[in-house]
Amino acid sequence: MKKIVMSVILLVIAALAFTFIVITNKDKDDNSKLQKVKVAEVAHTIFYAPQYAALANGYFEDEGLDIDLILTPGADKVTSAVLSGDVNIGFCGSEASIYVYNSKDKDYIVSFAGLTKRDGAFLVSREKIENFKLEDLKGKYVIGGRKGGMPEMTFEYTLKENGIDLDELTIDTSVDFAAMGGTFIGGVGDFVTLFEPSATQVENQGLGYVVAYVGEYGGSVPYTAYNAKKSYIKENPEIIQKFTNAINKGLDYVWNNDEETIAKKIVEYFPDMTINELSTMIKRYKDNDAWMKDTYFTEESFDHLQDIMIEAGELDSKVPYEDLVDTTFSSKK
Repeated sequence: MKKIVMSVILLVIAALAFTFIVITNKDKDDNSKLQKVKVAEVAHTIFYAPQYAALANGYFEDEGLDIDLILTPGADKVTSAVLSGDVNIGFCGSEASIYVYNSKDKDYIVSFAGLTKRDGAFLVSREKIENFKLEDLKGKYVIGGRKGGMPEMTFEYTLKENGIDLDELTIDTSVDFAAMGGTFIGGVGDFVTLFEPSATQVENQGLGYVVAYVGEYGGSVPYTAYNAKKSYIKENPEIIQKFTNAINKGLDYVWNNDEETIAKKIVEYFPDMTINELSTMIKRYKDNDAWMKDTYFTEESFDHLQDIMIEAGELDSKVPYEDLVDTTFSSKK
């Protein structure tokens, strides 16, 4: 009897082992069928919640893509990674494509899908200010971001559009994007512009106070977009289409779900944050209409971007929308 029982046990173990091997090999086979796509993102921020929702929900896998997301701080560094071929797709400010185009690079980068449509920064004050107004910045020192980058250019443009003379305050443009929070915590400046989760993290440490959302004061602009070399898009239209489809699904998800649901879905990408903290940050962006409804961005918004660059002294004359924006893969809703 014992021999029979032992034989049954061994057969069960063997069956389970065989099942495990089959499932494991099947998973390997499934993964091997996915097309690997390397993507350089300019920052890791709640501002890009639709992208993380697309990743967490498996929208890229549904399209047959395996995404390798690489943090590459700074639009200039993202652009370099795309141009060198280290990554296939870049995700950064749309101004990057204009800089490359004007450098006369024949295989320049082209934006094919947008994600955000407003400035993503929150204004953090060292002192608590009730009923903050932009006029409160007069005479103050503000860490604004890297010169020529979208955060800095849109911040200055917003101030001018709201009647603030830039000569009435000091804007530090020498600090790299990734170092802005640390520089402020270190005691530099009266104000700093920070994306989430950095803004809330500074606030939670009692080292600053979120007093305004910069995007609230400015207009619609293709703030951050996905781009690739012209040659890559031409040679891989199916990958670009599948990628765009997944991002569109991510945008649909954040607009059609509440902030807590979204927070629970993307918390794996922000393990140091609580669900409540993430929910608060997501709500801030959602309430302020920070994300596009779909990946299509208009010529009007691209034209507005160039107005901002010209005002900042970073662009002499406008470049052709049709050269730098490929809307083939996006469907306007």
